[in-house]
Amino acid sequence: MTPRRTHVHLEDIDDLGVGCGILGTGGGGGTYPGELMAKQVLEEHGPVRLVTLDDLDPEGLILPIGTIGAPTVSLEKLPAGTEAALLRAHVEERFRKRVAALMPVEIGGSNGVKPVAYAGLLDLPIIDGDAMGRAFPEVQMVSMNVAGLPPGIVLLCDPHGNIASFEPVDELWAERLARTAAVSMGGSAVEIDYIMSVAEARGAIVEGSITRAIEIGRALRGRGTDGVAALVEHLGAFDLIEGKIVDVERTTSGGFVRGSVTIEGTGDDSGRLLRVEIQNENLAAFEDGRMVCCVPDLISLVDDQSGEAVPTEVLRFGQRVAVIALPCDPLWRTPRGLDIAGPRAFGYDIEYVPVEEVASAQRA
Repeated sequence: MTPRRTHVHLEDIDDLGVGCGILGTGGGGGTYPGELMAKQVLEEHGPVRLVTLDDLDPEGLILPIGTIGAPTVSLEKLPAGTEAALLRAHVEERFRKRVAALMPVEIGGSNGVKPVAYAGLLDLPIIDGDAMGRAFPEVQMVSMNVAGLPPGIVLLCDPHGNIASFEPVDELWAERLARTAAVSMGGSAVEIDYIMSVAEARGAIVEGSITRAIEIGRALRGRGTDGVAALVEHLGAFDLIEGKIVDVERTTSGGFVRGSVTIEGTGDDSGRLLRVEIQNENLAAFEDGRMVCCVPDLISLVDDQSGEAVPTEVLRFGQRVAVIALPCDPLWRTPRGLDIAGPRAFGYDIEYVPVEEVASAQRA
């Protein structure tokens, strides 16, 4: 049995970035800026303690933290590095209680990597878990909402040190208010919401996410041009198509990146076309007008050689990619999980069908 990982070390960051790219399903922001930030912090402050809920005082506060906004903006608009400290101070003053640990709000993209840097800067442990098991584009699409916890106080901080604070009446108002503030703050900001005690987090988070992301990176390490096969084998994923990008539609508005990408199959997939629709993350894949995978299952575009993720903001005509799909965390397949982040939550008039059932039907 593999011993439980207890720290995130400097040498883990590259693997963490690769894994977060895959689990980001195109969103969460490109991992490179977060990797640079985390490496600098770990070089200066040493490894970050990686904890489970059992390691913490049940009354301790957990801060789910991430960047809200369009990935295309966050690629160019970097954080100041002081936002997490300002938000922590604000929370501790308001709650009159010390923060016990940080947690990535999502394990996707840079939002899975930067919290390690924030934890190192604040000398706090980080929870081996997150609130999605992947990345989703909207505030209410978190496991705490599936578990019935309220969003509570929502806090945003920008690189200037401005802090916006809301007490929304429900999770949809949390998304509306936070998105509006993020746009006013230049298109992205560091956000904390669903502040909870360790006791409240039990059954309300996806545990093991950071370890899973690091192990994905390790599975790809040294595989050279065999990355896609290694990824499919490690994750038990489904290879939807391999080919080249022949069309990209992408606009940034209202704090989101929206659009689609079309892949023309090559090799064994010659003659096929797959279209993937996007709202920050990859939402649904269609072939000949038929859905072959959709949220909350994961759809990732990866380099057809290395297997590393190609995030939404750098998709371009002519890129050679593979599209893989894998099942989501079981909590998203519950009726409440599908109400919050299933295809109808994004405006699709289609029923959710698990990706493995679609694949099985295609093989029959």
